[in-house]
Amino acid sequence: MRVQLARQLLDRQIVDAEGRLVGRVDDVAFAVDGAGYPYVDSLLTGQGALGERIGGRIGRLLVAVADRFTDDPPVPPLRVPLAVVARVDSAVRLRCRAADLPSSPVESWLRRHLIERIPGAYRASG
Repeated sequence: MRVQLARQLLDRQIVDAEGRLVGRVDDVAFAVDGAGYPYVDSLLTGQGALGERIGGRIGRLLVAVADRFTDDPPVPPLRVPLAVVARVDSAVRLRCRAADLPSSPVESWLRRHLIERIPGAYRASG
């Protein structure tokens, strides 16, 4: 069952309700209900989740790079609760906006330390 689920979800783009790209499904998180049955709790995205999934030297490198670009390592993956998934087709489509999800620690660090220092980075486009 996990293999079928992985084939259907892993590496699909996650798109918010406004059509904006949130990321890709890098892994899935399972939970166990009161009767002891596992179910998909959330979709995981981000370098930490991808590195854990890949494993080995390359996976550790991905996690280390992500940890370098944060103020508080280790970097947790962005968790997208299954409850906000509207449907799965060519992409995983969400019921909510990307702004309603927690921000990625890596993106927050890059925004603060790199993007904000670019002159005119937040200028409104006409």
